Amino acid sequence: MKISNTYLLNQLISMLQIPSPSGYTDQIVHYVCNELDTLEIPYNVTRRGAIRATLSGEGSTLDRAVCAHLDTLGAMISRLKSNGRLAIRPIGTWSSRFAEGARVTVFTEGRKYRGRVLPLKASGHVYGDTVDTQPVTWDQIEVRVDARCHNKADLESKGFCAGDFIAVDPFPEIDEQEGFINARHLDDKAGAAVLLSAARTICRSGIKLPVDCHLLFTINEEVGVGATEVLYNDITEMIVIDSAMTAPGQNSTEYDATLVMMDQSGPFDYHLNRKLADLCRENDISFNKDLFEFYRSDAASAIEAGSDIRTALVGFGVDASHGYERTNISSLKQVENLILAYIQSKPTFNRDKDKMGSITGFPHQPTRDPINIET
Repeated sequence: MKISNTYLLNQLISMLQIPSPSGYTDQIVHYVCNELDTLEIPYNVTRRGAIRATLSGEGSTLDRAVCAHLDTLGAMISRLKSNGRLAIRPIGTWSSRFAEGARVTVFTEGRKYRGRVLPLKASGHVYGDTVDTQPVTWDQIEVRVDARCHNKADLESKGFCAGDFIAVDPFPEIDEQEGFINARHLDDKAGAAVLLSAARTICRSGIKLPVDCHLLFTINEEVGVGATEVLYNDITEMIVIDSAMTAPGQNSTEYDATLVMMDQSGPFDYHLNRKLADLCRENDISFNKDLFEFYRSDAASAIEAGSDIRTALVGFGVDASHGYERTNISSLKQVENLILAYIQSKPTFNRDKDKMGSITGFPHQPTRDPINIET
């Protein structure tokens, strides 16, 4: 199957341009649904906007799912300040260090304003060396709006209010020669682009899938809700596409797929991860295995909500996650190739069609002989 890099990158850029901090995701939901209409893939949308689309297979008793989230980090006005600027709090978990300097859009009830996040000591000519010793907290930054606001009353007159959403500009930049993609919010717009691209490839190839595969696009991953609202009892296993962090001490790279073996919520499914590793080897997909200590995903939310399904997480390499993110087209393609191989694979265990059953057919894990202890 031929994967279109152009389609993948166009989807990524298009989705990056749509502001979608958690809680403000309606427009990105409309965009993805329009794209599913174009691909003629049926779907349903929950009350709040999570999407469940379906690629039909020859069987429907062992449904699988592949999931990516559409929401991103962002911020919200917490207070109107007497100096005409906005105090803010983060949406999602990220450091104010990475908010400093960002261009933003503030969505008031009546209109939208542009602005920039600044440290309280924003001028070297005024504050001198103390600029370098200012603490890094959300109390130490503010938004300067591009409007004539010099006090709290000015802000109120223009409609600014506590609770207004703030979207951070992505500033995407693609180096076509080296393949690097720099942008905020690659987590997880890149995962959503990979999922759409894989679905398009399946639709255009005419390949018959062994079982139904649901494409899940969630809207609250960054605040810990994840895939809980679009998982029903018909899904037996789920692969999550999300970022895999590259950093000293980690195995992930910006060029390969990553099989995440464990995050802060615990190990992912033993058998499903072994299956994914085998698919990588059989299809010449470059991959690494990695663990992340400060990380959770749509899969964790599903398990914690009580879903008895097998889950795994396939990551594309991201440097400087939740900050100045960068990945490479090579990693996105490796992940897409793995997702395509997985969607076409046979069910991991036929026994999984029943939620409960006998021990017959239940899998084994390698064990050891009993250890004899002499007394």
